[in-house]
Amino acid sequence: MSEFLRRVENAVWQRSLLTRGQELLVAVSGGVDSMVLLHALHALAGKHRWDIAVAHFNHRLRGQASDADEKFVRQAAAKLRWQFVGGNADVQQFAAQSKLSLEMAARKLRHEFLSRAARAHGIPTIALAHHADDQVELFFLRLLRGAGGEGLAGMKWRSPSPADHTVSLVRPLLDFSKAELLAYAQANRIRFRDDATNLSTDFLRNRIRHELLPLLRQQYQPGLDQTVLRLMDIVGAEAEFVSAAAKNFFGSQGDEAQTKSERHKPTRIGNRQSAIGNFAGLPIAVQRKVLQQQLTKFGLLPDFALVERLRAAPDKTVSVGAGWFAVRDAAGIVSCREPLATGFNPAEINLKLAGKEGRAEFGGSLFRWRLAPLRRFQLPAKPRPGRKVARLLRESFDADKLGDEIVLRHWRPGDRFQPIGLHSAVKLQDLFVNAKIPPARRRELALAATQTGVIFWVEGLRIGEQFKLTPQTRRKLVLQCNGGVVSAAI
Repeated sequence: MSEFLRRVENAVWQRSLLTRGQELLVAVSGGVDSMVLLHALHALAGKHRWDIAVAHFNHRLRGQASDADEKFVRQAAAKLRWQFVGGNADVQQFAAQSKLSLEMAARKLRHEFLSRAARAHGIPTIALAHHADDQVELFFLRLLRGAGGEGLAGMKWRSPSPADHTVSLVRPLLDFSKAELLAYAQANRIRFRDDATNLSTDFLRNRIRHELLPLLRQQYQPGLDQTVLRLMDIVGAEAEFVSAAAKNFFGSQGDEAQTKSERHKPTRIGNRQSAIGNFAGLPIAVQRKVLQQQLTKFGLLPDFALVERLRAAPDKTVSVGAGWFAVRDAAGIVSCREPLATGFNPAEINLKLAGKEGRAEFGGSLFRWRLAPLRRFQLPAKPRPGRKVARLLRESFDADKLGDEIVLRHWRPGDRFQPIGLHSAVKLQDLFVNAKIPPARRRELALAATQTGVIFWVEGLRIGEQFKLTPQTRRKLVLQCNGGVVSAAI
């Protein structure tokens, strides 16, 4: 037995990927990675009594070349005397209909086909040909998309299929580099087909593979792959610990999440009596995971901004879309509900401050913005005594302190705001009373907040203390409001 096959065999047994005598579905595209996997498992199948079926999904993205790939894999399966299972779909059409990238659409349809094929043939496990180079590429792909610890940990040796959690995915080649797979294919005269789309820089993963990684290896870190793989292992282990700590926080007696269809009362996750310890005293990473796990059970996408807005302040209502709101109490328990009939306006939009300029409408007001550096610091001019001030409101903020996205919304119960000149935040309700703003008008006013929920502007009031211009300011956000028409410039 060659050293290559011995390493594959050791990975299978040491990591409990397969059992002796089991049935196995091998996903084969026809490229070098999957053809090497197929031949390696075939070489070991007799010794371990594995019954292999070969699965190929035709994405129909490359016309005759895609059909030729399918024919090639079918012939390879026949030559090895294993059953062939084929499937196909119009990925491009599905991507357009689902508003997904081609890469994400192809992945979704491919996993759905593989899980269907596995179920139809009573096969519990699908073998995939992901290798160490794929892990490194995935790390940077997810890093650029802002993934957390679990995402940066990369692919696991064994994991449930994203299309069917009753089907297991195993990856016996995760310890092998692409160069090792190519060397094995050449030494054993294993034929394979090259996919021309792997060279296209239209896909982010390919740009990472062909542009970013070679640059980093040549100019910054020759041992990049080993460094990244070690980091992924460390991050993955720490993410598992944080996840386990979050699950243990509420104990094993937590309430089951109710569905959004129960519209007559708030839904809750967790049990105040079973909470272990103090939520505020938890490490920040565990706090985030506690909230993330609860939001996931509600069927919500727990992105960083949403989690931080909930974490930043207890008993503060946060919009989660489609007219639904989430709130967490001091014990860290999340509730999700429809807005109550309190007279408060629940409308809000997220305004991305990207590009050189843009525009958006909110509550009958028009917002515009553009990027501009603050070349010279100057205190805002005060109006002359006795001079009538126009309805036009114009305020400036430190754009870098605000971030790349802000939230435009209306007043909500519990809102607090720190106007310029005050040492701490106070209830917005008290500010409205002091400013003699009528109750009906208060609910119409627009306000702006950061992604973490900190209010930095309220229509008709002073700006936020934390976001004022200083000599250190490099970019500014200028917010203008003229009656029902609002414009913003950065």
